[in-house]
Parts: sequence; C-alpha cells; structure tokens
Amino acid sequence: MPAPGGRAEEPVYRPVLAARRGELEALGHLDDALAPLLSPILQLSEVDKTVIGPLTRLPPGLLPAVDIGALPDTTASALACRGVPLVPVIGLTDGERRLAALGATARAQTQRGVVRLRLRQDRAGPDATTTAVERIGRHARLAPEQCDLVLDCGDVCCPADVRLAEPRVRRMLDWTRRHAWRSVSVVAGGMPPALSRLPIDEPVRVDRWDWLLWQRLADLGVTFGDYGVASAAAAQPAVDRHLTVPYTGDRARLIHRWSRRRGQGDQRIADLCRTLVSGPHWPATGASFSWGDQEIARRARRGAGAGSATNWMAWSTSHHLAHVLNALARATPSR
Repeated sequence: MPAPGGRAEEPVYRPVLAARRGELEALGHLDDALAPLLSPILQLSEVDKTVIGPLTRLPPGLLPAVDIGALPDTTASALACRGVPLVPVIGLTDGERRLAALGATARAQTQRGVVRLRLRQDRAGPDATTTAVERIGRHARLAPEQCDLVLDCGDVCCPADVRLAEPRVRRMLDWTRRHAWRSVSVVAGGMPPALSRLPIDEPVRVDRWDWLLWQRLADLGVTFGDYGVASAAAAQPAVDRHLTVPYTGDRARLIHRWSRRRGQGDQRIADLCRTLVSGPHWPATGASFSWGDQEIARRARRGAGAGSATNWMAWSTSHHLAHVLNALARATPSR
C-alpha cells in the first residue's frame, strides 16, 4: 500500500487498543501469520503484572506501539527494561523531558517512533504543526523518516461525522507531504460512546462509519486504523451490567446485549452465542475464522461457561482483528 508521496510500505492495520486483559488476550491468540500485518497502539493506564506478562508473550512479529498517556515519563524505558518490545508513541504537545525519554527508548530499541496527531485536540495550521514536528526532532532526536504518523480522528459515529472529518483529513494529508514519514495512518472510532440506550435481547446493527471514512480516503494510500470494538470517546468504558458481545461485519457491527437472569449465566450466554452464530455476520469458515470465534462457538454448544466481561471483550476483539485483516486483503479504494 503506497503512502503519500509514492513510497512503498508494507500493508498494516493499526488499531488503537486499551492495554487491558481482554484486548491483550485477543492479541496473544492472533495467528502467527497475521501478526506482522498488525501494528497496534496500546494505551496504557497502569503498569502491573496483568499488563507486563501478556506484553512479553505477544506472537512473534507483533511489535506494539505504546502510548503511556498520563503515566510518568520513565514508563516506556521501564517497560523496555522488563523485556517488553515496543515503539514509543509521541504526542505533538509532549513536554521536552518526555520527548527526550521517549526518544531515548526508541533509539535503544527499534530506532522508530509513532507520532500521534489528534485532529480534534491538536488544532493547529500546517506551519504550527510543522514547528511541533521540528520540536519533536530536536528533543526526541527522531527524524520523520524514523516515525509512523497517525492521524487520529476520534469518534466517527454518523454520516455527519464522516462529512466533517474527511476534508480535514485530506488537508492534513496534503501537509504530510512536507515530510518523509515511514507511513501515514488514519484512525477513527466507530463504536457508540455508550451502549446503555441500545435494546437488549436482540442484535442491534451499528454502521461502521470509521471503515466508510477510510474507504473514502483509501485512494490516497493511507493505512487503516480504528479503536477495535471500543469507543474512542472514553478512556475507560462505562460498566455494562448486561452480557455484551459486539460482532464486526463488512459494513456494520451487530451489538449483542443480553439481560442477566439470576443463576442463568451459562444459559444466557449460550443463547446470545447461538443467535450470533446463526446471524448474518458469522463467517463462512465458521469457528476456524479466529480464536474468538472458536470460543463463541463453544458457548453456543454450551461447551463452556459464561465467562466474564473480560472474556467477551477478548472474543469480540479477536474476531474484529481477523475480520479487518481479511477485509483489508480484499479491499480496493472506493468512493
């Protein structure tokens, strides 16, 4: 997939995922053949054994970028010292000390960084953005040629969001030609910020406006990115007391939210999974499509217990990653 400027780059999919147990479990079960095609950004909210262990057991060829957000400047280097391979994520507004720390980690590990430009937060014109990039170069000591650029649109959840985001992304893609980036990705979130208003005990269709936005930009050679099956709006999702499994199809997701009934957890998740495997998005290859689909099929047969919210997130994310990689292999630019 050529990047802007005609440079040939290996095709990648760049999901932004919270570094929680469910998402990390899904990544850990990714097929080894698919792992090199994935370049996730993992957003860390804490660093403990529930994060360190899974990060050191990712499939060969899967090298995550790590966004330490509000964590201390030394977090990236501390993770590296504990055996976690990573590419640091750099923000345009990061302070000098953080830029220096992230740059040192990048040079010590992969000689690479990811520059994440949040279009809704980093509101600046082309010249100001160029100045910010030059500042990154001075303090992190990383040139654009060593960095992958991510244009993060935030939530894109309706046609109006697509109409608003597309021209701004196109203007920023014009700006990207000022620098020789390793790659350019456009990331958007397509899940509703809250699911609590959706009906329960029936699948609810939610259009994938993030995917539609990328299709409208794919003629420019940008790499696709999304927020998996989570919303881009909230750092921590609201607690949903219902059994919830979002399931990704070509143009839409089906959100399955089943009510709980005391003492009937296994029965209720089995009913949800039977509805899912008989639905329109269940893949032609069935349970072999991904590890998550295998787990869903087991519950549909009542071959395992109900699991937890962490498990449901892991199954949904596992299917989503496999589905997107499969779709990208088939995709052609369309308008």
